[in-house]
Amino acid sequence: MVRNIGVSVVSPRKTCEDDHCPFHGTLSVRGKLLTGIVSSAKAPKMVVVSREYPQPTPKYKRYQRSRSKVHAYLPPCVEAKEGAEVKIAECRPLSKTVSFVVIEVNTKDGGGN
Repeated sequence: MVRNIGVSVVSPRKTCEDDHCPFHGTLSVRGKLLTGIVSSAKAPKMVVVSREYPQPTPKYKRYQRSRSKVHAYLPPCVEAKEGAEVKIAECRPLSKTVSFVVIEVNTKDGGGN
């Protein structure tokens, strides 16, 4: 049975017994929703999501491109590979650097859901 996490996303087809899964476990999702591209999926149960956003430069009245990396927990029921576009949601801190969880993979970019 899949839990309603309060965000309109496509639920994963696979099931898991992970306690840190927002769909099948007890992890609650709150706060920010971000999208980005998976730049590294080498660590077990974790991915690094790189985001690109415009940052204003007041002196020149223009924008410059900035990048940031966010570490996110990857539940076993969600399959995200490097290069896939993912949607991540804020949750409670799971470790020193992980405070986000992957909730959806954009299927048209190659990473299967």
